[in-house]
Amino acid sequence: MHRLGRGADDSLSATSSVLRRVFRQGSSRRIVAAASAALCAAVLGLAPSPPATAAASHRGLHWGTCPWALYPDLRNGPEHCTRIRVPLNYAHPGGRHVTLAVSILRHTSSAANYRGVIFVNPGGPGSPGLDLPMELEPFVPHGIGGRYDWVGWDPRGVGASTPTMRCQSNYFKGPRRSYTPSTKSLRHYWLTRTKRYAAACARKYPALIDHITTADSARDMESIRKALGVTKISFYGFSYGTYLGQVYSTLFPTHLRYMVLDSTVDPRRVWYGANLDQDKAFDRNAQIYFKWVAQYDDVFHLGKTQKAVSARYYDDLARLARSPKGELGPAEFADAMTGAAYYRFGWVDLAQAWHALDVGHKAGPMKRQYVDLDLPGDDNGFAVYSAVQCSDAHWPHSWARWQKDNKAYAAKYPFLTWNNAWYNAPCAFWKGKSHTPVKIRGHRTKSVLLIDETLDAATPYEGSLEVRRLYPHSSLIAEPGGTTHADSLSGDRCVDNKIAAYLKDGTRPQRRAWDGPDAICKPLPAPRPHATRANLRQSDHLRRA
Repeated sequence: MHRLGRGADDSLSATSSVLRRVFRQGSSRRIVAAASAALCAAVLGLAPSPPATAAASHRGLHWGTCPWALYPDLRNGPEHCTRIRVPLNYAHPGGRHVTLAVSILRHTSSAANYRGVIFVNPGGPGSPGLDLPMELEPFVPHGIGGRYDWVGWDPRGVGASTPTMRCQSNYFKGPRRSYTPSTKSLRHYWLTRTKRYAAACARKYPALIDHITTADSARDMESIRKALGVTKISFYGFSYGTYLGQVYSTLFPTHLRYMVLDSTVDPRRVWYGANLDQDKAFDRNAQIYFKWVAQYDDVFHLGKTQKAVSARYYDDLARLARSPKGELGPAEFADAMTGAAYYRFGWVDLAQAWHALDVGHKAGPMKRQYVDLDLPGDDNGFAVYSAVQCSDAHWPHSWARWQKDNKAYAAKYPFLTWNNAWYNAPCAFWKGKSHTPVKIRGHRTKSVLLIDETLDAATPYEGSLEVRRLYPHSSLIAEPGGTTHADSLSGDRCVDNKIAAYLKDGTRPQRRAWDGPDAICKPLPAPRPHATRANLRQSDHLRRA
């Protein structure tokens, strides 16, 4: 699945915060800007903090300052951090261990209004979550967020957790060649790259890649719960995080109080099939974006019709394949443009960068879009993304199967298909163990709130309908016609007020006796080019994965 990691775009784009939240189900885009390995080593020890309130101590855990060199927003912030050692292999708990960096943002409510602990996950896999509590808590309406202790963590292999996976740091350094393998040379280029990446991960992390499944992460959650000394937790997950929530609730249903899942993964499709589903959905959303660009041809000058704008995009791809502009080649341009099919928030900035490239012949703005997404120079997010997805489920190991399937899809849905295929191709050559996915069972989970936009491309809407079927005590809020992925708590009052009501006391929309949504909210509108920064608050807090 293409994952848009939270790490994107702290600079110009309104997409910035949004892109830092999610997982592109097929092209995971990197993690929060991690410092160099040397810097990481320097900050791995958590400095002690002054004694906190009595509530700050959970079974003797020592809470200190957070690793702000990796997470600058946490410097002098309200979160505290600690480290928890968990078994590398839960079948052998006395063997080797890995260390998880864990954060907590404590409740500010009275004891009477306190609702317990809520775990949060931004998606990915491979996205960091240490700073997620402070990015969510303030945006739950009516102060309901302050009634919880919000707990985030960097999953095994990610960010400030150790060991931290980095297989080939410059894997995304541009310019890279065209994703479409129209010649033997291009096919050889991408096959060689992906084989070498899989081999590098196996060489550097032979033990970790055998124990980094979603089920391992769910058991890590349970270890954190035990370390906190609480009987039950609530959970809020975005994108891939919704699958983590499904697995946790299947394995440990009695320890879950409330669960919010935004942009829900279809558990029947993990993960090879999910990529193909996404290819179709991204192509549709790209055309929606091209139509929007055409509506503002007086601003962007990229074409007066959807068809003309679409042709302009593929012409620019071909032009960059013939003659890259510095580090901006066809792959980098394609990566940057995928953001348009993920979210509406960054449409204006992306179109401005495209205008600069196509009309103004200036590559700088588009290069910044690509760099903010791919973070060339740090592959931590991609390394963990690959390790989790390649080991979570069985993948075809015959490249002939990949070639056949993707060639057929690319003929109909060219926007993402080969980009997505090569992003996930290390799984064809992965050296670690692959597993049978956990069979999701939702009947023992007592309360779930699902949220999804019906044209979500990264996690197609059918996934939310399927999970609603699997969880008889769930309710689904749908946003018809919306194309933005994982955007709850982003200023849509209809959605956000329902989340607040649910987290307050478990109130959720009444479940209807049909195979559809239980409540409807209008999605946030498409942006207007003349109001690029009309809602900075909306874009500032969407950093989840």
